[in-house]
Amino acid sequence: MCGIVGYVGREQAAPILLDGLSKLEYRGYDSAGMAVYDGQHINIQKTMGRLKVLSELTHDGATMPGCVGIGHTRWATHGEPSDVNAHPHYNEDQSIAVVHNGIIENYGDLKTKLEARGYHFLSATDTEVIAHLLDYYYKKCQYNALASISKVVSRVEGSYALGIIFVDQPEYVYSVRKDSPLIVGHGQGGNLIASDVPAVLKYTRDVYFIENDEVAMLSQDNIQFYNLDGEILEKESKHIDWDIHAAEKGGYEHFMLKEIYEQPKTVRDTITPRVSNGEIVIEELGMTDEEIRALKKIHIVACGSAYHTGVTSKYVFEGMARIPVEVDLASEFRYRNPILEEGTLVIVISQSGETADSLAALRLAKSRGVKTLGIVNVVGSSIAREADKVMYTWAGPEISVATTKAYSCQLVAQYLLAMKFAHVRRQITDTELASYLVDLEKLPNQIERLLSNKEKIQKFANRYSGAENVFFIGRGIDYAISLEGSLKLKEISYIHSEAYAAGELKHGTISLIEEGTLVVAVVTQEELYAKTISNIVEVRSRGAVVFSVTNDNNQAMESNADYITYIPRTNKYFTNSLAIIPLQLFGYYVSVCRGLDVDKPRNLAKSVTVE
Repeated sequence: MCGIVGYVGREQAAPILLDGLSKLEYRGYDSAGMAVYDGQHINIQKTMGRLKVLSELTHDGATMPGCVGIGHTRWATHGEPSDVNAHPHYNEDQSIAVVHNGIIENYGDLKTKLEARGYHFLSATDTEVIAHLLDYYYKKCQYNALASISKVVSRVEGSYALGIIFVDQPEYVYSVRKDSPLIVGHGQGGNLIASDVPAVLKYTRDVYFIENDEVAMLSQDNIQFYNLDGEILEKESKHIDWDIHAAEKGGYEHFMLKEIYEQPKTVRDTITPRVSNGEIVIEELGMTDEEIRALKKIHIVACGSAYHTGVTSKYVFEGMARIPVEVDLASEFRYRNPILEEGTLVIVISQSGETADSLAALRLAKSRGVKTLGIVNVVGSSIAREADKVMYTWAGPEISVATTKAYSCQLVAQYLLAMKFAHVRRQITDTELASYLVDLEKLPNQIERLLSNKEKIQKFANRYSGAENVFFIGRGIDYAISLEGSLKLKEISYIHSEAYAAGELKHGTISLIEEGTLVVAVVTQEELYAKTISNIVEVRSRGAVVFSVTNDNNQAMESNADYITYIPRTNKYFTNSLAIIPLQLFGYYVSVCRGLDVDKPRNLAKSVTVE
C-alpha cells in the first residue's frame, strides 16, 4: 500500500518521480505529491485524487525544477484523504521533507511530546510526526542527517519506509525502512529509491534490497549504506531480468486483461525450468529425499488469492502425496498459537513477498524452529530473503490489483511440489508421475484455447452485470475455485458475492436464493458430479439462474444449468488452472460493463504492507 519514489541525479527529478509513481499505481492510493529541491527551497506539490491530477498540476513535472526529489502516492490511514494529509510533509521551517509508507503506532505519544516542545501540526497524519521529530533531532545532533535518522528510528514504533531530503544537504536523498519494502536502484547519471521494482525498471536493472534498520544515502554518483550506529555496510546489488514492457499495457484496455492473456506464457515459464527428462527438479527447494520423506505435516499460510491457491493445494498434497495439510489465513495463523512440531514445513505464499501478515507468520514459524518455504514472485523480496528456501513464480510484474497470472503461477508451483513430494514418498509410481507431467505441460495450451473463446463469457457478463447478489458453489477443489471466482467478481465489480461449499447450502445459505439469483456452479470433479448436481437442482427449484463451469463432454450438465462453459479435460488435481480462466474473464467483463476502474478497484491495494 502506498508508493515511494526518490531520485537524485543529472536529470530533472519531477518527471522521473511521476513516471516512477505511475508504475506503482497498482499499490493503491487516494492522493499524490512530490517534493523537489529547486536550488534554494524544497518545493512541495500535492493533491488528493489520481496521479494524473498531480501531473496536470505540475504540467507533467515541468513547473518543479531541480534534480533531487521524493514522491509519494498515499493510501489514507491516519487522516482522511485530502490535500493537507497528502505526502510529502514538511517540518515547520520547510527545511526537511518526508514521505512515508506504513504506520507509526506510537505517533499519538510522540505528537503530544512534540507539541509540548512548541511544534505545530497541520495534518492529521502520523507522517508529519516524523518530519517534526527529524527536525528536533537534526538540531540536537548538530545537523548530522545520519545521526538524526538513527534517533528517530529508535523512537518510533510500527512499520515504515521513509524517503527524506534536507534543504542544507541538497545533493542527497536518504531512506530507511522497517517492515515496509524499499529498494535502491543504481542508475547511470542518477540513483533512485522506490517501493517496488517496476518504478525503476526504465532507469536501471541493478537494485539493492534494503534490510530493516538500514539507512541508504544516495547522491548523483554514489550509494552508501549504514547501520543505525553509523557504520558502513557492504551490500551486493541484484540484477532484475523482468521485461520492461511487462509493466506496460501493450495495447490492451486494462492491465488485468493483458495479464489474463499472459497466463499461458507465465504458467509455462514457471513449469518448464522445473521439469527435466521426465523428472521434477526444484533445485531451490534444497530438501533431500530423506527430509521430504520425514515430513509429517504442511502448513500453507497466505492471504487473499494466495490463500485460495493453498485451499486447492490442500486437496492436491493430501490426495497425491498423502501429507496432512492445514491452510491458514496469515492474519489468523499468527494469533492462534499454532502447534508446530518437528517434521513440519510451513509454506508461505505471496505475490509481492512483502505481505505484512504473511511475513509475520513466516517469522513466527522460524522462531518455532520449523522449516519454511516461500513461494513468491518478486526476487529479493522480504519473504524470499527470510524464508529458509524460496521457490519463485515467473509471472513477471503484475500491475492490476486483482491478481490473475500470479495466482495461476502459484497454483502450478504447488502442483510441482506436490508431485515431487508424492514421487519421493512413493505415493505415486513412475508411470503416474509421467502421466501427471503430460497433463501439467498441456495446461498452457489449454489456457490459450479457453482464452480464444472469450466471446460467450463476455455476452453472459453483459447480461448479468446488473446482478446484486451472486453465489458460487462447488465441492472439493471446485469449492477452492469458487472462492477465487467469487473474490474476482466482488473486488472489481463491487457486486456482493459469496462462495460456499455446495453441501453447506442446505444449512442456511439456501434461504438467500430467490427468483433470478445468479448461482455459479463449478463442476469439474467427476466423483462429485452427482452430489453437486443435486445442489444445483435445489437452487434452480427456488428460481436461481445457474451458470456452470464444467469439463468437456459432461452431458449431465446439459439439462441442469442455464448457461455452461466447458473446459478441456485434465487431471482432476489441475482443474483449477483451467476453470479459473472463464471466472476471471467473467469478473473482468462485468466490471467493464459497469464502467468501473478495473485495475484500481476502490479501497484495495496490490501490496498490503500494513496489518
